[in-house]
Amino acid sequence: MATSSSSSSSSIPPSSPTPSPTSTTTPPRQHPLLQPPSSKKKKNRTNVFRVLRTVFRSFPIFTTPSVACKIPVIHPGLGLPDPHHNTSRITGTLFGYRKGRVSLSIQENPKCLPSLVVELAMQTTTLQKELSTGMVRIALETEKQPRADNNNSKTEKKTDILEEPLWTMYCKGEKTGYGVKREATEEDLNVMELLRPVSMGAGVLPGNSESEGPDGEMAYMRAYFERVIGSKDSETFYMLSPEGNNGPELSFFFARV
Repeated sequence: MATSSSSSSSSIPPSSPTPSPTSTTTPPRQHPLLQPPSSKKKKNRTNVFRVLRTVFRSFPIFTTPSVACKIPVIHPGLGLPDPHHNTSRITGTLFGYRKGRVSLSIQENPKCLPSLVVELAMQTTTLQKELSTGMVRIALETEKQPRADNNNSKTEKKTDILEEPLWTMYCKGEKTGYGVKREATEEDLNVMELLRPVSMGAGVLPGNSESEGPDGEMAYMRAYFERVIGSKDSETFYMLSPEGNNGPELSFFFARV
């Protein structure tokens, strides 16, 4: 009887394992209306830079006068950029929730994905007040990193100035805090997609932030900027006034000092 039971059990094929339910992940939303910029280059970013961005984003915005900006005034008065420099026209967008920090997005044109997004050390409402008073100059400075000696076999890669992760920010010569470069978020891309038909203008967009709540609004201002590459350590963006005035009302200076 034992032998029969053993042979009977051995003739029964093993039951196939129950297939586990496949986990479905929602793919990130695509933005078909936005195109990658033609000059977009993939850069390797280290974890150290990511840690720096996280740390400095927690720093407060300074509200009292501090160290004066060290960048010189390249164009006195309201003169236009020097035509002998390498210039091009790009699309710049300032946007942010009224109670939050304002961000600057740079695009080749309104149809392209942002090539640069910088979170500025300034509240959106503060920038709006500054713009209402007239000319606003914002400088973003970063320190030069020491280069390797000729005798050293290791050579450091020269980072493009707009690829720097962190800048000290000055508005009208007064230090306001730190500007932080970041990757474009889903919310940033949604804003760029909504503003795709807009070449120049200002207004508000419906809010979509948990911190602002359902009634929060996002203010934005978009304009053409003249990009002037002064050297490998300096670039300037001059806002082109839609009224056709002789000079820009808003300027961004990026410099390594």
